[in-house]
Amino acid sequence: MRLASARPRRAPAALVGLALLSGAVLALPAPAARAVDAADALISQGRAVTASSTENGATPAAYAVDGSTGTRWSSAASDQQWLQVDLGATAAITKVVLTWEAAYGRSYQIQTSDDGVSWRTAYATTGGTGGTETLAVSGSGRYVRMNGLARGTGYGYSLWEFQVYGGFTPGGTDCGTANAAQGRPATASSAENGGTAAGNAVDGSTGTRWSSAPSDQQWLQVDLGAVRQLCRVVLNWEAAYGRSYQIQTSDDGASWRTAYATTTGTGGTEALAVSGSGRYVRMNGLARGTGYGYSLWEFQVNTTDGPTVPPVQGGGDLGPNVLVFDPATPGIQAKVDAVFAQQESNQFGSERYALLFKPGTYSNLNAQLGFYTSIAGLGLKPDDTTINGDVTVDAGWFNGNATQNFWRSAENLALNPVNGTDRWAVAQAAPFRRMHVKGGLNLSPDGYGWASGGYIADSRIDGAVGNYSQQQWYTRDSAIGGFSNGVWNQVFSGVQGAPAQGFPNPPYTTLDSTPVSREKPFLYLDGNDYKVFVPAKRTDARGVSWDGTPQGGSRPLSQFYVVRPGATAATINAALAQGLDLLFTPGVYHVDRPIEVNRPGTVVLGLGLATVVPDNGVTAIKVADVDGVRLAGLLVDAGPVNSPVLVQIGQDGAAADHAADPTTLQDVFIRVGGAGPGSATAGIVVNSDDVIVDHTWIWRADHGAGVGWTTNPADYGLLVRGDDVLATGLFVEHFKKYDVEWSGERGRTIFFQNEKAYDAPNQAAVQNGATKGFAAYKVDDGVTAHEGWGLGSYCYFNVDPTIRIDHGFEAPVRPGVRFHDLLVVSLGGNGQYEHVINGTGGATSGTATTPSTVVAYP
Repeated sequence: MRLASARPRRAPAALVGLALLSGAVLALPAPAARAVDAADALISQGRAVTASSTENGATPAAYAVDGSTGTRWSSAASDQQWLQVDLGATAAITKVVLTWEAAYGRSYQIQTSDDGVSWRTAYATTGGTGGTETLAVSGSGRYVRMNGLARGTGYGYSLWEFQVYGGFTPGGTDCGTANAAQGRPATASSAENGGTAAGNAVDGSTGTRWSSAPSDQQWLQVDLGAVRQLCRVVLNWEAAYGRSYQIQTSDDGASWRTAYATTTGTGGTEALAVSGSGRYVRMNGLARGTGYGYSLWEFQVNTTDGPTVPPVQGGGDLGPNVLVFDPATPGIQAKVDAVFAQQESNQFGSERYALLFKPGTYSNLNAQLGFYTSIAGLGLKPDDTTINGDVTVDAGWFNGNATQNFWRSAENLALNPVNGTDRWAVAQAAPFRRMHVKGGLNLSPDGYGWASGGYIADSRIDGAVGNYSQQQWYTRDSAIGGFSNGVWNQVFSGVQGAPAQGFPNPPYTTLDSTPVSREKPFLYLDGNDYKVFVPAKRTDARGVSWDGTPQGGSRPLSQFYVVRPGATAATINAALAQGLDLLFTPGVYHVDRPIEVNRPGTVVLGLGLATVVPDNGVTAIKVADVDGVRLAGLLVDAGPVNSPVLVQIGQDGAAADHAADPTTLQDVFIRVGGAGPGSATAGIVVNSDDVIVDHTWIWRADHGAGVGWTTNPADYGLLVRGDDVLATGLFVEHFKKYDVEWSGERGRTIFFQNEKAYDAPNQAAVQNGATKGFAAYKVDDGVTAHEGWGLGSYCYFNVDPTIRIDHGFEAPVRPGVRFHDLLVVSLGGNGQYEHVINGTGGATSGTATTPSTVVAYP
């Protein structure tokens, strides 16, 4: 959220790592399968690829294996960087070709691995020449990497292409010959008649067959009985074959991943080398090659020996981007300053950091926080870790404008500010949680420049909170010594010392308590042992949760799979299936399939704004319709291939009652574009009942890279279909249709901040039938009960300032649907609202940037 004149378009900053191997970029989807490879064939092209770092969003790891010498991967400008490719199965390696861009490796190794963890060196040189290097390599492995030790230039490592040659071993131990599908349960979309049932395709006989009805989009699937690692699928077609079809896998028979697709199927016998895993495998026919249906004599599935992935171990170290300090650590200020120097203006970089302070007292420290930096104490209570100094966010990098101070956090610390007042001048996605400020808190930048809204929870500020230039702000379940100033809407729920209700003048919306709340899980030290504390649910909460004995439970770090850059979705899901929770260390994680959270009570916690990017148009995170999942501290960044949903809570039609133990989303942020082109139909979809959405910023980017009406398309920010869902601290901006659409019953929202999409090209682009524009917040016509407090929407149509919107809020008119303290405002007169909600509330007032308000509706 930013005011009109604060709109510079920034290219992504150069990425310079403080620690080696930071910011991994994971795989693009598995390649199109093909006939089984012969020896000395190119076997790396299009495969899943990862890297220690990338220079920027335009040089991802995948470009080194895309077959094009016009695209490239390049690393951060430091030594000890790597690029690795997953061949999908163990292969004999005969040759590696490195096609370097000008920035080459002088000293590097070619290494192979069976598991992506233990590496063997097959080739090494200290005299790399750049250009095109063709290397005779003898070795084997599923994973192959270039491990750069010393650069040949002052830049990073940069490869136009990384080519691995060799061959898989058909029928060998790498890909078994046994048909895992034979005799297993098979189902199909249809059967031509009773004599061509689905089971005929997996009975081991080429004299019986399955055939479908004579129409397209028919499928045949087999249940392998357990998740298996696929290496080959053989289709033995009858004359009626598929010209266009997919081979898909699934863990549950409901959500499918495409492992292979073709539009040029030839019929006959097609042997396809496929890399992927799943319990269910299907041929999904899209277009027939004849006028008949689809017909298979046999559907054969071959798998690799052994488990899908090795057993995942819990616990372990927190990785290089978690900096842990104790009071005796030398040079703390210098280390913190070094992180800030890199991150201060690194708005769309890939580096991520967590600064963790063990219990004790730290003096003369000013921890300035830049982008993707979290600071936290490791005590069970904030007062266990005291900083005699400041934790500071200011806006010097942006000429005193704090409206882009996103993606950072402070948690679980006590502060004694040097001058009596700490400065926390932030915008969206910058939570201030579980803090004790033994003084005042200033929410504006130095010089009182623009600031656009933020969030405080479970914190005690002994002095006054100075709001000053913050347009909107939400404070929940805290204790403050006072609150001064206000711009458009400042909202409080469960805050001791909050100002009295006064909206619109003064612009305070105050609720005595928060109906339901549960604080965010956090990492802490119990003696020398790391644990995660999982706070208990509170009802009608008021004040901080940590007075007295904290209520909740602890889980040892050994109960968590500590996810580090380079981890795959398959390994993450295997850890979840083993019953482990997840602790994401700071980094960027590309996933080629959804992260599936199916176990009640699972904790998924990110450190340092850990970022998940879905490849291949998948949903990044799916949470089942179960009790008590805690999803917290993650940024989900849309990939360039459209994802229908980025985060999904509960399957379609979910209806279980979770009132006693709701699933909670806290500091889960969504971004579409900004770091590069991104696309998603919806950011978050909540199908489950009773979910608590506590502080989210769901953002279709209005600046950065990959931004434009058709470049980073996204229709909806938040879709709520479940009943009894509560949102506390809801920030949603710039979506092309409804930013929030609520169809579940008895929904409640406390605080909403919104901007409509800036970049609409004209009125027609936002026209909603006979209605001018899409409301920012829509309650569907069939809803009978809904309530909201302290909701605001702003427009700034910088492409066509003549655009008008009928209303910022839309809801059915019935007694059970109620709103309190609404506002709409035009930023500088760039576009206008005709009303606030439905046909109620005056139009916005020209260029005056003065809100139009409604105190109560209806």
